[in-house]
Amino acid sequence: MKHLISLALLAVGSLGAAQTQAPEFKAPSGFQVGLYADGLKQPRFMALSPSGEVFVSDPGAGTIEVLADRNGDGKTDGRTTFASGLNKPHGLAFHGGYLYVANTDGVVRFPYKSGDRKASAAAQKLLSLPEGGHWTRTVTFGPDGKMYVATGSSCNVCEEKDARRAAIWVYDADGKNGKPYATGLRNSVGQVWVGQQMYATSNGRDMLGDDLPPEGIYKAAAGKFYGWPYCYTVKPGQPQVWDSDFKGKTAEVCKQATPAFALTTAHAAPLGITAYTGKTFPAAYRGQLFVALHGSWNRTQKSGYKVVTVDPGSGKVSDFLTGFLKGQSVTGRPVDLLTAPDGSLLLTDDSSGKIWRIQYGK
Repeated sequence: MKHLISLALLAVGSLGAAQTQAPEFKAPSGFQVGLYADGLKQPRFMALSPSGEVFVSDPGAGTIEVLADRNGDGKTDGRTTFASGLNKPHGLAFHGGYLYVANTDGVVRFPYKSGDRKASAAAQKLLSLPEGGHWTRTVTFGPDGKMYVATGSSCNVCEEKDARRAAIWVYDADGKNGKPYATGLRNSVGQVWVGQQMYATSNGRDMLGDDLPPEGIYKAAAGKFYGWPYCYTVKPGQPQVWDSDFKGKTAEVCKQATPAFALTTAHAAPLGITAYTGKTFPAAYRGQLFVALHGSWNRTQKSGYKVVTVDPGSGKVSDFLTGFLKGQSVTGRPVDLLTAPDGSLLLTDDSSGKIWRIQYGK
């Protein structure tokens, strides 16, 4: 399995290094895409501070960056490093006077007051997480004020010995009293809360060919099991299919697995997910889920490399922003989405070090 993970990392690196062209964006009529920020090493997840500034994790640099747009022209006019020396920081969340950061080895928090652009104190470590395997860690806060932390699997298909892997756990805000929340999610990189409902992306297993299994978007709920490593969804909302390549269980376990409510092509790698909360997009887009598909590394014909919308009611998936894939040449790799205060939608691209701004109208 280490060999498989090494291959994946090698492929991701090659895709980023191979980027030589600018994306040729295609979006629905009336939408425009411009450059919000450039010069980052590996921009991944974003969070909006209480004062309305964009914070972004840069795991390649080990930093958290603050991007300000003081004159409101839709481009960052300054960048400040809030914190450095972090261990592959990824997920970010503001809660209760702190900025929470999910490093690959655990969750830390920094005191934060409105307008801070540099950390005023050292990071306080709240909890440790297993390292290796899928390296990203994500932190969100639910409407209950609890902290939710996602950790991916250590392998392609296996029974994990550490129950924190391939799962989302819930903790008190100080990192205490942790317990499983949603399990059987091989690598849930993105989560978003809409009211009382958490929506989560997950990356399915590899090595079953180009088309299996499809990638899933899930309605995560307390105590639910979502199939991995024994089963996967092939049709939204229908019973899961037994992974016959896994010899440890029988197909009976799939009857207890909750299927994905929406699917994309296999290996498209859905990462960040957000619900559009602005007021400048047409009404049809308000409340829709937007998902960044990072793109495949192990598929004969590449898939992903775009942003899709997912209707939270029907589960219908529709292309929204394409252009990061020209033929079989990669020009960018979408990661995370954030509704900006002006109603635009920001999108990180970790292969180019850029953040794009999607707006409606001029």
